[in-house]
Amino acid sequence: MAHRHDSRQPHLHQLWILKVKSNIDSGMYRAMQLAAVKALDAEADWYEGNNANYSARRNTAGAIMDALGCTYDKNQVGMFLWGRIPDHYQDVEELTERVLHEARVFIVPGFIFGSNGSRYIRISLCAKNDKLEEALKRILQLTSDK
Repeated sequence: MAHRHDSRQPHLHQLWILKVKSNIDSGMYRAMQLAAVKALDAEADWYEGNNANYSARRNTAGAIMDALGCTYDKNQVGMFLWGRIPDHYQDVEELTERVLHEARVFIVPGFIFGSNGSRYIRISLCAKNDKLEEALKRILQLTSDK
């Protein structure tokens, strides 16, 4: 007699998919965990170099905010710098579209992260130093042409 599967019970492959999906949704996969462990073994100069690199990027991002007239928390930390746009702009799109079309620099409008970001822009500190410097140069040219 053939064994019939109880449709109320998951199949073995369904259990496997749920296990894999759970790991994808809620945690890092093993290779990433091993890489993180290896990074923790790095010498102090590796951390000092990264800190100096991100500090330079943070300073350039702050200069971009200043050039655009945005206000921001000077003590903000993390991989992004958020700034509030000046009140004379109707909305964040007016500023980001102007910068995109006239300076050829894309700046992330905060509204894509929800309604609380509607008057904010976000600059990633993951961008390379030379890209941030080039963006600053173009934005300074744009703002000096007023």
